[in-house]
Amino acid sequence: MKNIMLPELGEGIEEAVVSLWHFAEGETVKVDDDLVEIVTDKATFNVPAGTSGKIKRIVTSEGTTVKIGEVLAELE
Repeated sequence: MKNIMLPELGEGIEEAVVSLWHFAEGETVKVDDDLVEIVTDKATFNVPAGTSGKIKRIVTSEGTTVKIGEVLAELE
């Protein structure tokens, strides 16, 4: 299993809000597919899957504030 975590987004950014999931649990993603859109007070970012696999569980729902390094989803 592979955890997809909120990556470093830039200097001074410590958290972001999950705005939109591009895939649902049970769907298959490929490397570099945009998995989730996140919003900070400075910009909007897409977090790529980083690896191919099936989304086992979405850990953070839309509208949730997450800190850098927190798990967003689990792939298998």
